[in-house]
Parts: sequence; structure tokens; C-alpha cells
Amino acid sequence: MKWNNKFNYPKSSRTFENGFRKYLFGNQKLPSVTSILQATKSEEDKASLENWKKRVGHKQANKIKNEASSRGTSMHSYIEDFLRSRINESFFESNEQYKNMAKEIINKGIKGKLEEIYGMETTLYYPEKYAGTADLIGIYQGQETIIDFKQANKPKKVDYIQDYFLQLGAYTLAHNVVYKTNITLGVILLCTVDNLFQDFKIEGPELLMYQNLFLGRLKKFNEMNNLS
Repeated sequence: MKWNNKFNYPKSSRTFENGFRKYLFGNQKLPSVTSILQATKSEEDKASLENWKKRVGHKQANKIKNEASSRGTSMHSYIEDFLRSRINESFFESNEQYKNMAKEIINKGIKGKLEEIYGMETTLYYPEKYAGTADLIGIYQGQETIIDFKQANKPKKVDYIQDYFLQLGAYTLAHNVVYKTNITLGVILLCTVDNLFQDFKIEGPELLMYQNLFLGRLKKFNEMNNLS
């Protein structure tokens, strides 16, 4: 795989305001994709989350959440270091959980499939609407693609990762609008703590559907915050 600086991706800073993460672009403050999705979850999803917290206890729920966040950050960092050739294959020799998870994603989801890299941890924005950070943008199995890396405690069913697809919808839409591209493929590469690898793809009409669904969530977010 090779690097291709085809696009001039912007640099931005982030801030928290009124409980939401926002990206700063000059004088603009754009809400993050994840904040929009979090704020507009269905009542059913909110109730399900609260029931889980009650079931395991709020202290344990916070512990699980923090551990998952730390593990995910470390896994992302190792994948990024690998793709930037900052480390060699010997890093796989250690037996730390997040490294084993990174190995699964690299060996089963990246090697032989990722051909070019346009950017990693790339800030994308839709002017005056929203912004976010895509894990990886490049050519994947012959197509311009936006890829996100995910980790999980147990295998995921499609019904349970709709927000992941909405994220990809938001990122691909922003990229296509700003850079006049026609990205029609989004990919999730996921590994569980038991080292089970899963990949999910949305493309063509399905990706277009998720782009439109995300715009619906954005409209709801703006209405909730009197921004419409």
C-alpha cells in the first residue's frame, strides 16, 4: 500500500460546548457526527442503555466504558503506526489484548485489500453543518473508500451497529461534497476482545440511504437545539 496525498485535508481543533463536541474551523463551530448521533438516539435505545447500566451497576458500567475506550484508542494507535511503517511485524509478538485485536484487523481486513492511503485520523466536514474524524480514507479493493476501525466486547449484528453505518454515511457525504468525489463504499473493520474479526460494508444505494438517514438525524439535532 502507498500514500497518496491526493486531497488537502484540513486541520481543526475541538472543543466541548453545551455537552457537545464541536470542531472549530475559523469562526465556525460545527457539531461532531458522534455528538449528533448520541443526542438523537431513539427513546428505545436510551431506555436500553439505562436498563443495562441498572443491571450491571453504574460504577461497573463506567468501568466497562472506560476500559473499552482505552482499549479502542490503543488499538487504533497500533493500526495507525503499522500503516505509517513506524513499527515492524515484531510488535505482534507481545500478547497484549489490544495488539492482538489490531493484528486481526491488519491481517484479515487490511493486508491485500488496502491499496492506497489518502489520510488517517482525517477531519472531514460538511460546510456549516457538521464535522467528524474518519479513521482511514483510501483505495480499498479497487474503490475509494472510507474505513472505520471498531472494537467490541462481543460479536455485532447489523441491527446493533446502525450508528456505525450512519457515521460512514456522514463521512462519505461530507467528503463527496467538499472534494467533489464519488465515494460509494464504506467499511467497518471490527475485532472483539476474543479476537473475532468482522467486517461490514455498505455501498451504492444502501450507503446513499444512510447518508439521507444521517441528514434526518442532523435535522432532528438542529431542531432540538433551536439551530434550524
